Amino acid sequence: MSTKLKAADIVIVGLGWTGGILAKELADTGLSIVVLERGKPRDTNPDFMYPNVHDELKYAQRHELMQDVSRETLTFRNNSSQTALPMRQLGSFLPGEGVGGAGVHWNGVTWRWLPWDHEPEKMTLARYGKSAIPEGMQLQDWGVSYDELEPYYDKFEYLCGVAGKAGNLAGNKIDGGNVFEGSRKREYPNPPMIQSYPGQLFEKAARTLGYHPFPGPSANMSQPYINPDGVAFGACHYCGYCERFGCEVNAKASAHFTVIPLAAAKKNVEIRTDSRVMKVNLDAAQKRAESVTYLDAAGREFEQPGGLVVLAAYALGNVHLMLLSRIGKPYDPATGTGVVGRNYAYQIGSGANVFFDEKTWMNPFMGSGALSMNIDDFNTGSFDHLKEGFIGGGGISTPSAGGRPIGFRPVPPGTPAWGTDWKRAVVRHYNHTLAINNQGSVMGYRQNYLDLDPTYRDRYGRPLMRMTFDFQQNEQKQANFLADVCVKIGEAMGGERVARRGAPQRYSIVPYQSTHNTGGAVLGTDPTRSALNPFSQTWDVSNVFVTGACSFPQNAGKNPTGPVAALALRTADSIKRYLKNPGPLAPA
Repeated sequence: MSTKLKAADIVIVGLGWTGGILAKELADTGLSIVVLERGKPRDTNPDFMYPNVHDELKYAQRHELMQDVSRETLTFRNNSSQTALPMRQLGSFLPGEGVGGAGVHWNGVTWRWLPWDHEPEKMTLARYGKSAIPEGMQLQDWGVSYDELEPYYDKFEYLCGVAGKAGNLAGNKIDGGNVFEGSRKREYPNPPMIQSYPGQLFEKAARTLGYHPFPGPSANMSQPYINPDGVAFGACHYCGYCERFGCEVNAKASAHFTVIPLAAAKKNVEIRTDSRVMKVNLDAAQKRAESVTYLDAAGREFEQPGGLVVLAAYALGNVHLMLLSRIGKPYDPATGTGVVGRNYAYQIGSGANVFFDEKTWMNPFMGSGALSMNIDDFNTGSFDHLKEGFIGGGGISTPSAGGRPIGFRPVPPGTPAWGTDWKRAVVRHYNHTLAINNQGSVMGYRQNYLDLDPTYRDRYGRPLMRMTFDFQQNEQKQANFLADVCVKIGEAMGGERVARRGAPQRYSIVPYQSTHNTGGAVLGTDPTRSALNPFSQTWDVSNVFVTGACSFPQNAGKNPTGPVAALALRTADSIKRYLKNPGPLAPA
């Protein structure tokens, strides 16, 4: 039986980037705010102190900072004819757990998505017409344009001290920056990071081919920085222990030392860790959230009433809670009706590995999570992608994220998978190899979705969420086309051997690819095709707002943290508007 607690004005579920941003931004309203985080408290000191934080086995291989799948997981299948089975260990993606969420173990890559990514349906129809959209592809606009989101992108970049080079300042294209990006009002707050030798090789080769290389935007500090809130950052050491790790010198922007302490310092904000939310409780009419039910570390059940509820968990967790709480109509792929679970998407990868002679040294152990050289010549909206037979595109880059000894073992195709010859090949190629990667967009499809599993339950008795997903022909064409571009760049670098990595035939949930899950509770202007209105408010329950990548109707050729945070900042403004006059912010 639940213990009913004193009501709060606002209840926030989850304390990663979005939960932290919303707690900090809404604290100034003076309203009582309760934040519930399923994991444990964290701080740079003592949790991420050197040398313990550089334990690759603990953090990178055994996933110390990630979701515990023995408590809650999901089931997976490629299509509806298969029986979904539980994901028993993390692989393809790595959701975070604990204060700061995945914003603790991210790599710091902080993109603005391209204008096309916000309005793909509108731009595709204008350029190519309706016949260009393949059957089953559910191309949808956000209802929020790039220009509307630009001030919030800017605010997050200055909050995080992002290092980079503008390529489009007030419509003026600038060589050396990303000339394909949307127009920005000002330069990045910090200059680009020191470029690695692989990045220099990539830049030179890309220019000889007529492309437009630029340094990747990085929330790893290129110099000491103090953000507009007065939070101090250290400069990056280029140690290579970023992704899957916390940063011991606060050189990687993370929610746990930026926005969260500012929220926690307010008397009207209470943060409860080890608080696992089970469901959102609605009134009898199913039109208003009254409370949330959660379990504490001892397994005791509590009911936390609230006047407004914000779901700020990881993308998959938000959708699961909506399905369990019956917020919005579940999506049915057979009829195409319903909205919760619709348009789940991932990303597709391809590329090339370039192997050099023993006189060409890459020093891969010196790197940073977001250190890279990139081109967007073949990303979404940057070129005539339909001419190549697909909709979408991808960002191509050479990253220098750090060649850690367990995870980085490049060998040419045909090398034995183990034994003496494999060991010799690892020694030979470790210092003389680089990767060129395509990070490809994935559109929403009628047959790719999330729902509740009819068979499997978590340890709390709740149905697991079921993921039904596979790569489609459109994305495979795109990935193969961009793999060929990667090979051209690799050959222009002058390597001894270039090994092409083509599109995967099927999606597998086993090997790690990216923690870039999107969709399931998407934004839009049409309540029959979206779970949220353009203000991140659920269509059916007006006092529930939802943040995160679950709101993206399709996935882009870029990391999602930038638009996730920008939308969270915009959602905070939308909630302030709601509080003045509670009710729907957009007509249904």
